[in-house]
Amino acid sequence: MGMNKNTILGWATFIMILMGLLLIALGAFRYRDVSGWGFVAVGVGFFANAWVFNALKGRV
Repeated sequence: MGMNKNTILGWATFIMILMGLLLIALGAFRYRDVSGWGFVAVGVGFFANAWVFNALKGRV
């Protein structure tokens, strides 16, 4: 099973969405002080990167 560039970008998008959800959940439920805002901000950044990776599928 060979992985082409679209498959790799698809897996990267999926992994980044999972990591974004994990970081947002950590910020929302684990850390209730100021550090939680940082976790949420980084999680949203992971969502933005995943969106870019998804938009690149088929164009690269």
